Amino acid sequence: MSVGDLHHLEIWVGDLAVAERSWGWLLTALGYRERVRWTGGVSWSRANGPYIVLEQGPDVVATRHDRLRPGLNHLALHAGSPRDVDALVAEALQHGWTLLFEDRHPYAGGSAHYAAYLEDDSGFEVELVARQASAPDGPSAPTT
Repeated sequence: MSVGDLHHLEIWVGDLAVAERSWGWLLTALGYRERVRWTGGVSWSRANGPYIVLEQGPDVVATRHDRLRPGLNHLALHAGSPRDVDALVAEALQHGWTLLFEDRHPYAGGSAHYAAYLEDDSGFEVELVARQASAPDGPSAPTT
């Protein structure tokens, strides 16, 4: 690990069971495994890399997340090939995710950026990015 590498990401949720329906399924589909579970929370990781936490605790204000307000807009995860992204989208709809920017999917981030933008029942957005032959990494285009 290097200085500056991501250590973990913690997402506070209003309802852990609802969040696990969407996030638990997605993270497992992307190769994450449950790492630790406690009353009110669970974490997932891949090998020895950064881990992702979902936590419902007494300090959480149980309101819907609004990705358009200051704070986290979305989490972008590598999701394999374009075919892998398509398969995840097809199944995600059965696990509490909604496809965003449907009219521009899968190029909502631009003509050289194959990705799916999904929103869960609590308003959190995830971007599933397909492996590209020579596309540079950088911020994706959708801002709404």
